[in-house]
Amino acid sequence: MPEPRNISPDRVVLGLETSCDETAAAVVTGKREVLANVVLSQLDDHRPYGGVVPEIAARAHVEQLDGIIARAMNEAGLGFADLDAIAATAGPGLVGGVMVGLVTAKAIAAAARRPLIAVNHLEGHALSARLVAEVEFPFLCLLVSGGHCQLLVAEGVGRYRRLGSTIDDAVGEAFDKTAKLLGLGYPGGPALERAAAGGQACYDLPRPMLGRENCDFSFSGLKTAVRHLVEGLGPGAPSTRQVADVAASFQAAVGDVLADRCARAIAILQREHGGGSLVVAGGVAANATVRSRLEELATAHGIAMVAPPLALCTDNGAMIAWAGVERLALGLSDPLDVAARARWPLDAAAAGRIVSPRRGRSS
Repeated sequence: MPEPRNISPDRVVLGLETSCDETAAAVVTGKREVLANVVLSQLDDHRPYGGVVPEIAARAHVEQLDGIIARAMNEAGLGFADLDAIAATAGPGLVGGVMVGLVTAKAIAAAARRPLIAVNHLEGHALSARLVAEVEFPFLCLLVSGGHCQLLVAEGVGRYRRLGSTIDDAVGEAFDKTAKLLGLGYPGGPALERAAAGGQACYDLPRPMLGRENCDFSFSGLKTAVRHLVEGLGPGAPSTRQVADVAASFQAAVGDVLADRCARAIAILQREHGGGSLVVAGGVAANATVRSRLEELATAHGIAMVAPPLALCTDNGAMIAWAGVERLALGLSDPLDVAARARWPLDAAAAGRIVSPRRGRSS
């Protein structure tokens, strides 16, 4: 049975996100109004290193977060006294950055005498679809990003059952590493998608785990195959055409793998619950080819596919604020001594390896 929605439309929550390399603050209401959503990217700070350096990220959060919060509150036209709660990412992520956002939220909550809500970053992604659409529980969630690749049944706020996860690398990491092999720069995922738009999927690349009975993923072998392919193209850098074709071939392989794994998970959802929706969340959900492939899959299985708008796929404060709205509606809040966590699985009882955040995009 769908969980009843008890969200008051008058609730207003400030959400802070600092788990990786975006410093973000947003103000969201129970009416699904995003009154402000300010995101400051640190791409230029990390580009020389080809990935996120945790120490640099944490320092940037310290320097920028106060100004980002002030801007969000000004855009919303509110003061701290107008808020019903303050939500912040408490993990998983680069723990130095997580601590910056969480400690700031604690200070605001204490000063304004408002509840503090410690949000799991992954739950923020999973619930973001409910900010933009009427998605009822239970639903199937494909969480795909630089640091995570999981299939979960979302049975309610705070209630998730993992069906499968990656046994090695996250799909977003595979995008980034493939982009690096092709000399496409950083961040790799968007650069690879742009290159693939001008190419053809003419190279035969493996589809790891395709056809397996479980719902797990694997992308390490696909990365290795791409490296061997690039090395076999001949001496020197690959041509623009070769880069585009390799990118398109890689993207097609990823699409096939995600569709195959999701098909098995959809069968479980339909068998156990008789229906539901497929929610695709996380930074990789911004990839148009991935979205299209999964939309086709959902249509073939007679269910809706919901993905947040592009601005809500990558890390942002609005998804954290909305998770705060959802938790507040259930009377859930946290003490001021709640700890930041580098690891925090949505389903701690699930079998399989947990892929932890890395020094790279983990949107």
